[in-house]
Amino acid sequence: MDDRLVPLADAVDEGAFGGKAVSLGAAVRAGLPVPPGVALGTTMVNRVAAGDQAAIEAILASTHIPDARLAVRSSAVGEDSADASFAGQHATKLNVRKAAIQQAVHVVWASARTESALGYRARKGLPPDPRIAAVVQLLVEPIAAGVLFTRNPITGADERLIEASWGLGEAVVNGIVVPDRARLSPRGDVLEFVVGDKDVKIWYDEGDGTREVPVELALRQEPCVSALHLTALDDLAERCARVWGPNLDIEWALGGNDTIYLLQCRPITTLS
Repeated sequence: MDDRLVPLADAVDEGAFGGKAVSLGAAVRAGLPVPPGVALGTTMVNRVAAGDQAAIEAILASTHIPDARLAVRSSAVGEDSADASFAGQHATKLNVRKAAIQQAVHVVWASARTESALGYRARKGLPPDPRIAAVVQLLVEPIAAGVLFTRNPITGADERLIEASWGLGEAVVNGIVVPDRARLSPRGDVLEFVVGDKDVKIWYDEGDGTREVPVELALRQEPCVSALHLTALDDLAERCARVWGPNLDIEWALGGNDTIYLLQCRPITTLS
């Protein structure tokens, strides 16, 4: 059934919960550092997006969703396979409170039905009618965040490529800063570290959503990750590879106490 709301650890049916939720569920079961949350099945998302009060109340009553800042992420069936990535097509809503989950789920549901998303489905030979599930998670308040590729997506070299910036990782993903960039060997040795110019960061708005915030001058060209963090990211890459195999695109965040969180993991789609 896809009319369900389950803890992420119980998201095992990709046909019901989509690739992202099932991937995060596998990460939780493997003991990887994933923020807690739930997966909403495709029918549940349809009901919530349509304003079904019983479905909305089920979300509000869930003990697995804290009353804190939340992230609501798309998890479409057929999303983020080795041959197709919907990055930039399907919406993610950040800094969502429980009371606003219905609106956030509707935004995610609608994003799968835009002209751009439907055109991408057609080009990839996917069924024209999207089936979109969702993930609702505790939102990490990161010191820094970014992406980690377990193989260099530009050159194809067998090395880790890490990009990082202050605040939320959207600053890196959306290309609004020149991030810190590190290249690591397969053994975790630092081959290169280049400090970027991180003049803004994405941070939480006072109500909901996010905004760009200027970074103080003294921090713009200061590394936002240390050698300790690079070692932890290399370890995260190894642990992810044991679950999903090689050639991964990982989104991560650095929280307090030097904790690295896994936010998302999918195959790299740009390798030839």
